[in-house]
Amino acid sequence: MIGEFVSLLEPTLLKVALEPVTLETALDVGEFKLIPALTVALMLALFLGVGYFFRVAAVDELWVAGRSIGSIENGMAIGANWMSAASYLGVAALVATAGYFGLAYVVGWTTGYFILLIFMAAQFRRFGKYTAPDFVGDRFYSDWARGIAAFTTLAIAFTYAIGQASGMGLMAQYIFGISYEAGVIMLMGVTIGYVALSGMLGTTKNMAIQYVILIIAFTLGLYATGWSQGWSTVLPYLEFGSEVAEAATIEEQFVEPFANAGYYAWVALAFSLIVGTCGLPHVLVRFYTVDNERTARWSTVWGLFFICLLYWGTATYAAWGGLLYDREVTGGGGFAGEGGMSGEEADALVVLTTQLADLPTWLVGLVAAGAVAAALATTAGLFISASSAAAHDLYTNLYKEDATQREQLIVGRSTILGIGLLVTLIGLNPPALIGELVAMSFAIAGTVFFPVFFLGLWWENTTREGALAGMVAGIAISFGAILNDTAIPMYTGVEDAVIPALATWLPGTSSALVGVPVVFVVIIAISLFTANPPQDVKRLVRQCHSPEPMRRMESAEDAASTTTADD
Repeated sequence: MIGEFVSLLEPTLLKVALEPVTLETALDVGEFKLIPALTVALMLALFLGVGYFFRVAAVDELWVAGRSIGSIENGMAIGANWMSAASYLGVAALVATAGYFGLAYVVGWTTGYFILLIFMAAQFRRFGKYTAPDFVGDRFYSDWARGIAAFTTLAIAFTYAIGQASGMGLMAQYIFGISYEAGVIMLMGVTIGYVALSGMLGTTKNMAIQYVILIIAFTLGLYATGWSQGWSTVLPYLEFGSEVAEAATIEEQFVEPFANAGYYAWVALAFSLIVGTCGLPHVLVRFYTVDNERTARWSTVWGLFFICLLYWGTATYAAWGGLLYDREVTGGGGFAGEGGMSGEEADALVVLTTQLADLPTWLVGLVAAGAVAAALATTAGLFISASSAAAHDLYTNLYKEDATQREQLIVGRSTILGIGLLVTLIGLNPPALIGELVAMSFAIAGTVFFPVFFLGLWWENTTREGALAGMVAGIAISFGAILNDTAIPMYTGVEDAVIPALATWLPGTSSALVGVPVVFVVIIAISLFTANPPQDVKRLVRQCHSPEPMRRMESAEDAASTTTADD
């Protein structure tokens, strides 16, 4: 089944830069476009200005924005944090080229937020720390647990960010007419600069702005395409049924369930994306930036609403883009499979759709600028989570407990610079299976983090030993699956998985379907046979579910201490 996954993931955004040169595609690359270039330049200047105005001088502003963000603004930041270049561009490409199977991305990436809303958002905020590894280390009273969580956070941030660099390079080719490499370096440089300067506070302000830009660009392109082609009037999200039917006559896989992969593959991928959403550190840290648990819940609701505005339109873009490509490029030769869109064209399908609809260049450029905003927003969130894991969890909590705020800021900013430069370097010519690696980051997050987060919040008797064993088991399962069907074959030149039968039921991109139940069983079983957590830890868990409202800077630890003193 790994062969199926490779073929399905090839058109994703994250494989854009396998050969970072300008190729002959239907997308009009290679020429400088003045108005789109000015739009992006002004946008980047705005981001840098906001970052400077909201620059930080304190740790709580660097990591959690002083817990001062409101629900709507945080919802926009969640939406921008989530609407990466892969989502903005790649989901429409997957639906167009992989058909029904591509909907697993939409289902998985949105359903996860319902679990966050019901089971985790308020509880995480009540715990009241700075980072996801912070929660793991304090909840399970273990430096080893904190270290494993910090390492996993860094790995997820690194692999995820490479894809955003690829998206920046592709859009820079279209807008500025420069090489892919120059585009990656230029836009990644801007991202590194404003994130290192502003921290979480300025980054959150920028994310709200970036969401407004990307959703306006995405929606305006959608409406303009529908109007220009006579396909829609008021709600293109509900008016593209006839175009779907027409696209299905050209490419049957567009609506045929499981044409490209079996039922198990679809369920495994969707499940991995659902639990991966609940385990991504740069998403969970958003709940620490608000003043109380009620705001955390409403942030999730608003975030889901803002995310759905974009995801709802991806299938519309897929149908319209496919029809336009069939009509304008192949002359009736189809839009997927042999003779259809190349990987580069599929990667830029949202922008390509507006171009093939013969919309003005400035409008096509605005849609491309929205993709840049999406990539910048997600990269910023990833860099913040990586820097906090290094500076707060590794340096301060494990290496130098008495580190000053200045030292933490220096380490945090150095981490942003270091990981930014490394992502830029790898992004210039990423490994052959980079698309798979990003999907695998969700499987890793779901398998390693989701069980310890969920049980840590909802079962007070979850022990340190159980959590450690569970995370180690999760790492073994998720990384083992990757080694089996991707890493070892890649570096040894073998085409098939080392153990084909294992790859069938435990693919690296979707290992969470098997891994999460196994990790749950490991954590519960070992917790039942080891000593219960200390009473103060149990009080922390109970405070996460307390009906008493919280003060802005209060944490569960503060509330538990107050309760104990009163007793």
